[in-house]
Amino acid sequence: MSFSAQVKEELCRIDAPRCCQLAECMGIALYCNTCSGSELRIITESVSFAQRLPELFKHTFNLSFDQLPDLSIPGKRSLIIQDPKKLRIIYDGFGFDLDRSVSLHLNRGLLEDDHCRAAFLRGVFLAGGSVTDPDKRYHLELVTSHRSVSREVYALLLDMDFSPKQTSRNGSSVLYFKQSNGIEDLLTTMGAPISAMHIMEAKVEKDLRNTVNRRVNCETANLTKVVDAAQEQVAAIEQLMRSQVWDTLPDKLRATAKLRCDNPEATLQELADLCQPPVTKSAINHRLRKLMGLAETV
Repeated sequence: MSFSAQVKEELCRIDAPRCCQLAECMGIALYCNTCSGSELRIITESVSFAQRLPELFKHTFNLSFDQLPDLSIPGKRSLIIQDPKKLRIIYDGFGFDLDRSVSLHLNRGLLEDDHCRAAFLRGVFLAGGSVTDPDKRYHLELVTSHRSVSREVYALLLDMDFSPKQTSRNGSSVLYFKQSNGIEDLLTTMGAPISAMHIMEAKVEKDLRNTVNRRVNCETANLTKVVDAAQEQVAAIEQLMRSQVWDTLPDKLRATAKLRCDNPEATLQELADLCQPPVTKSAINHRLRKLMGLAETV
């Protein structure tokens, strides 16, 4: 099951009072596949949503769908109402004037309370929303074919302190979120706190993984620098050993040179600890620089 399907399954477990049911139904109608004077058609792959719809419309409008899908058959499922009397009841409930035309708009009068706004957004997401698996990336979108409705929902989201982005795709209007915090807040508001928590956990895991990777990369880079520097030092010492300068070197420099050749992968601090008697890291670094400088003269 996809993450988006899990979110919808969680949302479909919510019981709400009638005012919220009406708001949710309006969200579904405005973001479903067809909402016209002759038909209300809701298409979904979510079994949970397909099961919720008949009960929701029965409680809200005391009516049934004219066509219901066979839930045992996988794929897209259509729930359809074409009866003019039923459509009039539904659109009257939303405040749409069916005698003139089905002018789709957001009836703010049904969304005065915060819980009704949350229910409306839940319906919007169930009918026209999707969210990407947070283990891959952060992206939630709400898609409708009605541009004016999308603008009104955008304004509603701004009023609720959300910050969606707007775009269009294949003739549809899209509101989307790409920041994990915004997606978490929206899911929590709609009634999916468990899914929001999953996004938080995925974000923590990503941050931890990125931190570990950065640390490993840093340590690898430092180790590479140490190895490269040690190889240069060994090459310079071997060049000195083949020259007459070697016999003229002080005992401390020759001892340091031998120590470096015997321990080509040791850090400066490790070489300093191996000296007898032990010396400071600064002292061993000074001696190796001295050897490197002498090698350039031979």
